[in-house]
Amino acid sequence: MNRPLVISDCDEVLLHMVAPFKAYVAECHGIDFAMKDNDFGKAMRYAADGRQVEPAEIWRLLNLFFDTEMYRQVPILGAVEGIKALSDHADVVILTNLGDARREARTRQLADHGINARVFTNEGPKGPALRAILDEYRPSRAIFIDDLPQHHASVSEIAPDVRRLHLCGEPLLAPHISCAHEAGHAHARIDAWPDALPWIMAHVHGDKND
Repeated sequence: MNRPLVISDCDEVLLHMVAPFKAYVAECHGIDFAMKDNDFGKAMRYAADGRQVEPAEIWRLLNLFFDTEMYRQVPILGAVEGIKALSDHADVVILTNLGDARREARTRQLADHGINARVFTNEGPKGPALRAILDEYRPSRAIFIDDLPQHHASVSEIAPDVRRLHLCGEPLLAPHISCAHEAGHAHARIDAWPDALPWIMAHVHGDKND
């Protein structure tokens, strides 16, 4: 029988992204970043005059961040230790919504932080990409971890047998993200790795069905 498989997102699950992005746009572009609800597009305003940053500019800045500023990202508390512990009992892969051209950079970035795992890149809903990973690995069971509710909805539709954990380890973001567990698309919502690891490990071993 093949090993269990853990499929984890990266940003806000393994590495902080919003906090270093906030620091970057403030230092380099004179932009204030403040999440007041779940609309990322309304969180950025120019410090000089309060104008809202246009969507096209937000995407440009996000691309610049991932091209030049990924060194700013640091691990979520407990994430590195959690992934290493899981790797003793399961295959672990990363499914990250970055373009294919950034796969090698993300792989190196994670390795530099002590996470040595195969990286799959994706754009858009993660359900189809996760289905392809399952078809390749054919695991005895699978657990999906992500911070965004729309990806849990996508996976729940395409691969409903996968156990799904909604985890957002970024305090700037977590209070504003709709809960995939409350929506019925995730089996649990746990935002801290020390609390999440026992839940994940139980599902890796097939000890839980919820």
